[in-house]
Amino acid sequence: MSRSPFRATADALAAEAIALQEKLGAGLRTLPEVGDVHYGVTPREEVWRDGKVVLYRFIGDTAPTAKVPLLITYALVNRPYMVDLQEDRSLVRGLLAQGQDVYLIDWGYPDRSDRFALLDDYVNRYIDGAVDHLRQTSGEYAINVLGICQGGALSLCHAALHPAKLRNLITMVTPVDFHTPDNMLSNWIRMVDVDLLVDTLGNVPADLMNLSYLMLKPFRLNVQKYVGLLDILDDRRAVQDFLRMEKWIFDSPDQVGEAFRQFAKQFYQANGFVEGGIALDGEAVDLSRLRMPILNIYAEQDHLVPPDASKALRGLVGSQDYSELSFRGGHIGIYVSSRAQREVPSAIAGWLAAR
Repeated sequence: MSRSPFRATADALAAEAIALQEKLGAGLRTLPEVGDVHYGVTPREEVWRDGKVVLYRFIGDTAPTAKVPLLITYALVNRPYMVDLQEDRSLVRGLLAQGQDVYLIDWGYPDRSDRFALLDDYVNRYIDGAVDHLRQTSGEYAINVLGICQGGALSLCHAALHPAKLRNLITMVTPVDFHTPDNMLSNWIRMVDVDLLVDTLGNVPADLMNLSYLMLKPFRLNVQKYVGLLDILDDRRAVQDFLRMEKWIFDSPDQVGEAFRQFAKQFYQANGFVEGGIALDGEAVDLSRLRMPILNIYAEQDHLVPPDASKALRGLVGSQDYSELSFRGGHIGIYVSSRAQREVPSAIAGWLAAR
């Protein structure tokens, strides 16, 4: 005799409640054992410094085979250890395994003393200073640069102003056209009175920036992922991975007021790469001056930098050697997913080796 639909539903709910109770019980045992989580698994050494900004060289298991240094420039809005998050999720380790000589600019944590720093400081002082240091120490007339997200936009500015110093340029999930219809973040920022915001707050608090990013996908980023945490409470390794990602998300620096004002107005609001008008210390940024080989990597499911926002680079540069690489994943997955570990470092190294 078959059970009634009501009885079947009741049995399913009871089984689900028991499973949840078991998960919660496992969590009570797992969480005290996790402790603090750490990031940055690859040994590194400081090789250059300018104030709070530090240039690190990563040390691999074997000496690099590439003669030309590869400099990673990350975004200002997050900490750069996303590229070296943990042993099995590290773009840096992948590049080192491919023989690259990898360096990274760490922007540090700005404070009120940095309130009036400009984009010109980041591009023509910090990035250019790091590039010149690597040119001098390596003996190479030009180096390779990997610019990521906002760091890619800053690298494009630097390359346009100092094209002879770059041998190859790689951009990853880098916004170029800030006015594509599917760019929700840009649509928000275009409605903000940036002058009033910066004049009122000075440096823009990290918590305000994080809230803005979380509200782009409010249910997924504020509710769903924490519900999903219940499913892994009995897996210590998975809980550690979850907490490590949470630590990175909320370990964000404040944004320097004047540099934020310039970036928001010239890039997000005026769409300066496409429409023109970006100027650093009075010098126009013209992407047609980029004639070095360029590899542009974008993520197909990126909600922060939609593919069309990145692919617009093709029509703006003067390079005859322009390549694109699409990645099946999102803005964060391109650094940390298992697919990214297999595909991205080898693709970058192979592209560089051919040049």
